[in-house]
Amino acid sequence: MQSDISLHHVTSMAAISIGLSVAVAFLLHWLVYWLATRIVRRMRIEPVILPALYHPSRWLIVLMTLAAGIQPLTFSPNVEAIWSIGSKMLFILLMGWLIFSLMRAGRIILERRSDISVEDNLKARRQHTRIRILYRVTQFIVGFLIVSLMLIAIPGVRSVGVTLMASAGLAGLAVGAAAQPALKNLIAGIQMAFSEPIRLDDVVIVEGEWGRIEDIKLTYVVIRIWDDRRMIVPVSYFLEKPFQNWTTKTSDLLGTVFLYVDPAADIEAIRARFIEAVKANSRWDGRVAILQVTDQRADALELRGLLSARNAGIAFDLRCEVREAMMNFLRTQMPQALVRSRQRLEAGDDLGKAFTRPSAVAE
Repeated sequence: MQSDISLHHVTSMAAISIGLSVAVAFLLHWLVYWLATRIVRRMRIEPVILPALYHPSRWLIVLMTLAAGIQPLTFSPNVEAIWSIGSKMLFILLMGWLIFSLMRAGRIILERRSDISVEDNLKARRQHTRIRILYRVTQFIVGFLIVSLMLIAIPGVRSVGVTLMASAGLAGLAVGAAAQPALKNLIAGIQMAFSEPIRLDDVVIVEGEWGRIEDIKLTYVVIRIWDDRRMIVPVSYFLEKPFQNWTTKTSDLLGTVFLYVDPAADIEAIRARFIEAVKANSRWDGRVAILQVTDQRADALELRGLLSARNAGIAFDLRCEVREAMMNFLRTQMPQALVRSRQRLEAGDDLGKAFTRPSAVAE
């Protein structure tokens, strides 16, 4: 009977201590968060960090106050062992959550400082790409460390790990061989963050497809094709295989319009009309507008018109509109310049009589 009363007393004391610890933790967290919010508003700091820290910091404070609250209590050896291991693993997990939240907030702040929606966004795209790749790599490293520390906190797993140290060389070779593609893309991602063969929103030609770099993950790149399809390409592809990048330095681009006209056509009149059509189009950026004869065949001349625009999308629309305007001009104003087929007939004795004038035959 006495033991039942003492056990009930210990259980009641533990419940009261745990309840008070949790209540104090929530109150303390609310007070600290309220003060931090006022300080952030007065100092005009980015309102991203505090919301990111709200949940992980609250449960960290709960864990620490709970540990302090149950410190005077005495438990059985099994309960104390479970609490020791569990609290360590929970602390590591919450710290990892806190680090991930800080990393995410930092990425958002850095990306907001470089606006990628402006017309001349080369510098912003470079910063976004580097931030995105380094963020993915850091996520992987931090996650690996968190899992490792949580396993080390378990005595049984720690002892197994020490036992396996003797075969670490062979195990490392086996894991490295099995994970070669993943490690290859991971290392390629780190290299690409600094060499920058591609950036976010770059216009590229990959495997014959025109598209834009939509996202860069840790091991693969997402390309948005012009018809809204998505092409998934390994990161290592952009370091090992050739591809076209139309926005490496600037987004400015030259477009071409090919026309095929009769060899006897007035090239100067066509050139003047081409330049006029380009300059009259609002999509032209004012840099290049020329027309040249680039090839000659027996039945036609090839004319290549060069025109410039701010980016690839505008250049495509400009080419289509100028091509349409030139075809309308040739059809309505210079129909003699359109390509026509020619055949030469040489009359023989019998055939020549058929083409002889009737009056000549009568004479």
